[in-house]
Amino acid sequence: MRRNKGFTLIELLIVLALLSLMLALTLEMTIGTLRTYKQYSKSVESNIAGVIGLEIMRRDIEGAGYGLPWVIPAGTTYQEATNPIAMLFNDSPSAAPRAILTGDGNAIGTAPANGIVAGSDYLVVKAINLEQNATCQKWHYLYSTGIVSNSVTTTENLVNADRVIILDPGSTATPTGEAETTNMVLVAPSGANLGASTLFQNAAGFVNTDDNRIIYGADPNTNLRMPFNRADYYVSIAGVPGRCAPGTGVLVKAIVSQSDGGFSNTNILPLLDCVADMQVYTLRASLGNTSAAINAADAQTLRSDLQEVIVSILAQVGQQDPSYSNNTNPILVGFSPLNGLGRNFDFAAAGIPNWQKYRWKIYTLVARPNLR
Repeated sequence: MRRNKGFTLIELLIVLALLSLMLALTLEMTIGTLRTYKQYSKSVESNIAGVIGLEIMRRDIEGAGYGLPWVIPAGTTYQEATNPIAMLFNDSPSAAPRAILTGDGNAIGTAPANGIVAGSDYLVVKAINLEQNATCQKWHYLYSTGIVSNSVTTTENLVNADRVIILDPGSTATPTGEAETTNMVLVAPSGANLGASTLFQNAAGFVNTDDNRIIYGADPNTNLRMPFNRADYYVSIAGVPGRCAPGTGVLVKAIVSQSDGGFSNTNILPLLDCVADMQVYTLRASLGNTSAAINAADAQTLRSDLQEVIVSILAQVGQQDPSYSNNTNPILVGFSPLNGLGRNFDFAAAGIPNWQKYRWKIYTLVARPNLR
């Protein structure tokens, strides 16, 4: 009789063991591939966010001073920010506003208790077109014959309810030491204060037969605190995504509200997540490279002296990677320490645990403000 030979129990166990090993190896490879893909996708996402966010900041810095009055008429006053740190960069209620201001994070007390990552610098930009509305992007000429549109497209025109400011670029009231003949004097309605603004529907009443004027849209349907718009840039500890390392923050553009001078949630635009530090430097014709805060200079000095603004940002790229090991600590944020400008950022001292398991990148932004 012929017997059919099958597998023994030992042979089956061996086969099952081999299959289990192959499945385990396949699963490990799959998990590793997914982990690598996830880390890569998060890294790409971080880089894209960095490019977009820093481009917004660069554009705003280069446009600093746009539509800003150079001369405030006697008797006209305005107000600015009410946030405790932001108030440090307010201009005098009757002085010409300064287009760019910077603050050393260590000097102004940007501790977490104030909602800002400790030691991170502060940057302020003032211009008419910084708000997140269409009104601040529009302008018209005011000739002796009346209002002339800057475009044939009606969608780019101001409407009657828009709040506007009017500047006279041809005034002969030259500030002391000012070489330019164009002075951008704020044209204040009779008895005006807190922004010297008017509704667009009333702008024709400011026609001047001697020279032309410029109408700048500032904000829709509101009274202005200030005859310009203002954006503050800082690293906030609020709204930090869970994937970010503890101790990091979010670089934000916070627009000062024309209604109350505060930073409402609708006025805060996140630019870059997982930021550990931001350092701001300036290049001035009279001083060279400097990290010193420039809020001591007046508006006229800044227009003639400020040449470049350099922003260095240390940010996390991707998410935590247990298989990664980073041994670079401290890391330089900004220029070489040889010129006394760079900050050696110490992750451990900054309270960032497991910093070795994160990838870090320095973003550098160089902008040349057109203040004149």
